[in-house]
Amino acid sequence: MPKYIIERDVPGIGKLTGRDLQAMALKSNRVISELDADVTWQHSYVCDDKLYCVYIAPDKSVVRKHAERGEFPITEIYNVKSLMDPATGEEKL
Repeated sequence: MPKYIIERDVPGIGKLTGRDLQAMALKSNRVISELDADVTWQHSYVCDDKLYCVYIAPDKSVVRKHAERGEFPITEIYNVKSLMDPATGEEKL
């Protein structure tokens, strides 16, 4: 199944408390459980004014539906083509 990175502009998110982030995560989990789709939120990276979320979903429309129902902004959705890390440089091709 495809993996996506969702870029969200959320001014000031990096200053939110753990309790605020917990509330957002609970809301996201609730919306996912209510969707009639196979979607998994893997994790998110919280930056100063942006949030980068990693999802596995059948297609971008499911990601958009989650955002709409949860009232989460979407700046851009990127389809992950492959994964690269330090071990990639050590692999024999």
